[in-house]
Amino acid sequence: MDKGLVSVDATSTIDGVVNVSKPVGWTSHDVVEKLRRSLGIRKIGHGGTLDPMATGVLPLLIGRGTRLSEYLVEWHKEYEGVFRLGQETNTQDATGEVIQEQSVEGLTGEAIQATAEKFSGVLQQVPPMYSALKHEGIPLYKIARSGKTVERASRAITIYELEILNIDLPDVAFRAICSKGTYIRTLCADIGRALGVGGHLRQLCRTRVGPFYIKDAVSPLEVDFDFLVHRNSPCLWGLDAVLGHFPEIVIDSSMVTRALNGAPIPETALGKLLDDIAEENMERKAFRVKSPDGQLLGLGKFSQAARALVFVKVFGFLNN
Repeated sequence: MDKGLVSVDATSTIDGVVNVSKPVGWTSHDVVEKLRRSLGIRKIGHGGTLDPMATGVLPLLIGRGTRLSEYLVEWHKEYEGVFRLGQETNTQDATGEVIQEQSVEGLTGEAIQATAEKFSGVLQQVPPMYSALKHEGIPLYKIARSGKTVERASRAITIYELEILNIDLPDVAFRAICSKGTYIRTLCADIGRALGVGGHLRQLCRTRVGPFYIKDAVSPLEVDFDFLVHRNSPCLWGLDAVLGHFPEIVIDSSMVTRALNGAPIPETALGKLLDDIAEENMERKAFRVKSPDGQLLGLGKFSQAARALVFVKVFGFLNN
């Protein structure tokens, strides 16, 4: 896919998304801070936390790219990892203390495959105690560290694919594609419980987030301004490319000033631009709104009530 031109203004601020490969032992915040220092840009966020023990794709949102976080979290995520059967830990991964052990003798590959198949589709998953979710304003991991456990409501997740890659007991290698909000370590622990022996996540790499693949990701130690901009790095995406799954509307030049101010674009000024979109779907669709010369101006949705294209995000002139 074309990554698009990347906006760089007079103060050398980058607007876009960088595909970074998070090293083991780093927190997601560590990666953000490293890029803030190396790029000299404070406005940086990430598109989906990875636990310190995990590695892999961590999209970094830079400049006006930080306005895209709500869209990135909706993307599917793909992982490869290893879980160990016969041991449960208090954190559901290899960083925790073993709290229960059982023999895996007699456990067959057929049983593991058959059980894994039951963990596909829409599932109800209870978030782990060792997580950043909050209970009465307090992060669950802080409560867990105090030796307490609280009730957590289950929530719906979707496992689109779960493939067992290799079985070398007590370890099982796997690949999974899942929806937002999925805890892979909880998935592994639940599979272990379903098999009657318990289990925990031993190793994990996130190989994809939406269109960002691990093969194109770079170490945070490599990233500086020259690397991203002057060397046309494939790890840096412009905002237009990141939002490429949204249909495009090119407005008339007379409407550009209204767009830059976030003012609605009346239906009468859109002409036949919306004719190919079913009326009943209009309000559910977001559109990339662009100027006649290809500048990305923002994201908008059509409002039936206002009979106009109403902006949900305004980026200003971004030649990306």
